[in-house]
Amino acid sequence: MLIAGAGPVGLTAALLLLRRGIAFTLLEQAEALPDDLRASTFHPPTLDMLARLGVADALIAKGLVSPTWQIRMHPSGERAIFDLAAIGDATAHPYRLQCKQSVLCRILLDEVRAQGGDVRMGMAVEDVAQDDDGVSVIARDAAGGLHRFDGSFLIAADGARSVVRGKLDLAFEGKTYPETTILATTRFPFHDHLPALSNVNYVWKENGTFSLLRLPDLWRCSLYPDGDETIEDALEPASIARKLQEIAPNPGGHVVDEIRPYRIHMRIVDDYRHGRILLAGDAAHVNSPSGGMGMNGGIHDAHELVATLAAVLDGRPIAHLDRYTRRRRPIALQEILTQADRNRARMQERDPAKRRAMLAALQRTAGDPAEARAHLLRTSMIDGLRKAAEIA
Repeated sequence: MLIAGAGPVGLTAALLLLRRGIAFTLLEQAEALPDDLRASTFHPPTLDMLARLGVADALIAKGLVSPTWQIRMHPSGERAIFDLAAIGDATAHPYRLQCKQSVLCRILLDEVRAQGGDVRMGMAVEDVAQDDDGVSVIARDAAGGLHRFDGSFLIAADGARSVVRGKLDLAFEGKTYPETTILATTRFPFHDHLPALSNVNYVWKENGTFSLLRLPDLWRCSLYPDGDETIEDALEPASIARKLQEIAPNPGGHVVDEIRPYRIHMRIVDDYRHGRILLAGDAAHVNSPSGGMGMNGGIHDAHELVATLAAVLDGRPIAHLDRYTRRRRPIALQEILTQADRNRARMQERDPAKRRAMLAALQRTAGDPAEARAHLLRTSMIDGLRKAAEIA
């Protein structure tokens, strides 16, 4: 078995394979795991899965337990608060965990290596080939040398810019959103300045929007250019400082640790399986980060994929692998991409009357126990997993 990519999806797949006694070689282009922010929200069913793998406790110890999340108006502070205690009967972890995905990757990598997993860092996939019996991968090491690796199957978990997907020449249909998001991180204590703030907050402001996501030692602020402001101008420290002052005025300002712009895409491949090569996570689908479902969906992919591969290795016909696409692609399309797109569209709404109507509807939902529970089962990705399990 071969795996491309040592992100949360590839490393989860690696540990799942180890648990089943299936040998693999994992190839990762980077020589060391990055410590960048990327995803930072873990949903309840993902924590349940990681608990079954024995790594949830270590992750939770390094993260921030967040029992509520909210959508609010600024500066009035009007809000709809969703309390995940409402789904306590459906999960052992009725909260979101705020923690950098790099923390999970290090926990997984340590566990994989401790159990004898074959992980090759600094191996960049250059080419792939397959026949009826297996898959071969050509990878280049940090010194430029080429190496060949052979396996029965290849799990392509090599991210949104997947080399494997490119070598298969697969269409990655979808769209790129027009706006650029500017991520700014700061250790400023917004929770001491904005009343009743949750650890996860999606916020409307006049003629714009922002989000505030708290991690154990910092806040992630997602900002956007104002009006006719260019991306270049919006990235200037003065522009970032002005926007942060609008959020929480402070005479001493806000020390910003990092500023990073990024574009958001919504794309998906037609089929997650191509012979003996199977795509997972961002290699198969990418979506708006609104709602924090991308990384979580990839980890869910890994669980479904490894279970399906194990069944084939135990004697099921290779066509059984098609169930992986049947179960995961519709869920990605309907429950992840579509929901994330809807979340983004809601927060990009500029009409004050429509915003107020949306907030009122959300407050009614949050205030009704049955509706709140149904909403949280869907937004926490539990509904999607249940639907997938029903697909033959």
